Amino acid sequence: MSETAKLELQGKTFELPVIEGTEQEKAIDINDLRAQTGYITLDSGYKNTGATVSNITFLDGETGILRYRGYPIEQLAERSDFQEVAYLLIYGELPTKTQLENFSENIKLHTLIHEDMRRFYSAFPTFAHPMGVVSSVTCALSSFYPESLNPHRGEVKINLTMTRLLAKFPTIAAWAYKNSIGHPVIYPKNKLGYVENFLNMMFSMPTEEYELDPVVVNALDKLLILHADHEQNCSTSTVRLAGSSQANLYSSIAAGVTALWGPLHGGANQEVIEMLDKIKDDGGSVDKWVEKAKDKNDSFRLMGFGHRVYKNFDPRAKIIKKACDDVLNRLGIKDPILEIAKKLEEVALHDEYFIERKLYPNVDFYSGIIYRAMGIPKDMFTVLFAVGRLPGWIAQWNEMRLNKEPIGRPRQIYVGPKVRDYINIADR
Repeated sequence: MSETAKLELQGKTFELPVIEGTEQEKAIDINDLRAQTGYITLDSGYKNTGATVSNITFLDGETGILRYRGYPIEQLAERSDFQEVAYLLIYGELPTKTQLENFSENIKLHTLIHEDMRRFYSAFPTFAHPMGVVSSVTCALSSFYPESLNPHRGEVKINLTMTRLLAKFPTIAAWAYKNSIGHPVIYPKNKLGYVENFLNMMFSMPTEEYELDPVVVNALDKLLILHADHEQNCSTSTVRLAGSSQANLYSSIAAGVTALWGPLHGGANQEVIEMLDKIKDDGGSVDKWVEKAKDKNDSFRLMGFGHRVYKNFDPRAKIIKKACDDVLNRLGIKDPILEIAKKLEEVALHDEYFIERKLYPNVDFYSGIIYRAMGIPKDMFTVLFAVGRLPGWIAQWNEMRLNKEPIGRPRQIYVGPKVRDYINIADR
């Protein structure tokens, strides 16, 4: 017999079905709650609410597990690459060699963006935040491909829209960076791989070629894989909510970019570097700031330590730590900020206060350090996050569409004034 939950209200008992996922996660199904009882649930921030049933990503924060389509993140980061992971997330299975080659070639056909879009970049001031530029230009793609506005255009054309976005997004992101520093844009080179092409568009100049370092390429590829999806987080939920209205893919992803922009979401790795800058400007003593972090009456918090979902450790941080060490050793950078980061890491991994509270360095801590070592400015950190998260957003949008999920429409508990009569302005 299926498990049910019983709810008692006003002397009546209501039975609610219990749904169990493939990893024994359980949820009380309240789809018919209001129809049966006249009540709704209140769950600020949706911390205990499952908004969908998904087969894309499994995350267990208590034991530190992250899997894409059933594949452990550790195996994918070690043995796969970002394009293969993108295919896996969007289409549900690891591609064959032929499928991956076709996928890669199709992406290369669409890496250019329309020349008219260059005018958009010139209209933004150079001090515009790159995330604002990326969100705007991504949304504007729908005006260049108006067929994307038709949600019933068929699977072949919808697949083309997804491919176009995967191809053009790195170009959009790299050009936002070039605009921010007043440099001419660099066009994509399709002889390069996905990550190599992005790095070349970021750092190459018309006067000289950018020398691609395989250690840097590998580290960025891993970072993109680790960020590719993370279940129903703020930006992913935003993509699905926007898409549930049958908004086109470009505008739905633009909404996700905007949600990711917030400092409580994608901006965490930027805050890590800002924290390290503050410690450096104070003389670079780590001990003082560690003690401030331990003081519950002090508002200071160590950024990049612990995680809202992972209550044990962030499995992504374990993977990227080695890549971080490889990049720093390969580039041989002598940066006081990075030295402070190493000292903080040492404290967190060995100090009983942090160990007891499971405040280990998370993926944001290491990604910020890697980006800094690569020469990527703080304002671009969240853009790099968006480049990595793009396949997950697309997969989630597509799953929502294929499942024919209803338009998202959360409820509320109204606590404002009761009904009152309008008073003419002269009498107020």
